[in-house]
Amino acid sequence: MQNQAIQVSGLQKSYNKLPVLKGVDFEAEKGSIFALLGSNGAGKTTIVKILTTLLKQDGGTATVNGFDVAAKSNEVRQSISLTGQFAAVDEILTGRENLIMIARLRHLKNASQAVGDLLDRFGLTEAADRRVSTYSGGMRRRLDIAMSLVGKPQLIFLDEPTNGLDPEGRLEVWKTVKELAKNGTTVFLTTQYLEEAEQLADQIAILDGGRIIAHGTLAELKMLFPPAKVEYVEKQPTLEEIFLAIIGKNEAK
Repeated sequence: MQNQAIQVSGLQKSYNKLPVLKGVDFEAEKGSIFALLGSNGAGKTTIVKILTTLLKQDGGTATVNGFDVAAKSNEVRQSISLTGQFAAVDEILTGRENLIMIARLRHLKNASQAVGDLLDRFGLTEAADRRVSTYSGGMRRRLDIAMSLVGKPQLIFLDEPTNGLDPEGRLEVWKTVKELAKNGTTVFLTTQYLEEAEQLADQIAILDGGRIIAHGTLAELKMLFPPAKVEYVEKQPTLEEIFLAIIGKNEAK
């Protein structure tokens, strides 16, 4: 489908004959925030590596921005960006110098203008000529995401983007992620913070036992959770309660 940024069908991957992905299926729409949830070791990072062409699948298919990840890996890489769990910034350089370095590596024309626009967009103009070693955790993460957007990739992968940040830093990144989607960038997010997915995601997929066991909007996932009422006040389940209930049902099979 033309409106899908990511299409995954029957994805399989094993390590030393131990299956990690056992037939994963999901789709992510263009311009949306897609959150992949799962316990540690569920295979989230394996999926991200396959979709970003860092790892080859054993079976199934995956397309990113219309390109098959196995057959058209160069085209996939040119249309995406990947930000890992820890900010990959040079602390000796200034924020501006970090961005200029990436712009030059990508052979970007009008690099100075593009860098200026990104600094302004991410609220880093005032700190642009300070060394990154003086930045707060939230500022470093915003700079890291800004660096990922040099060249305007259609899709950005964020692997646990608020890992290790304080509450204020997390809120800064949440605001940034929302603005990315608002401006048309597709965001594929993995997170261990269920509240994060609850606040940000348009679509949520839960990975367990090597398969996607639930997929939909938060409202759709809430429908899978039995309603609980206390006297006259209906209690809305949190995403954490939904996640634990779904995982528990799957393990009981």
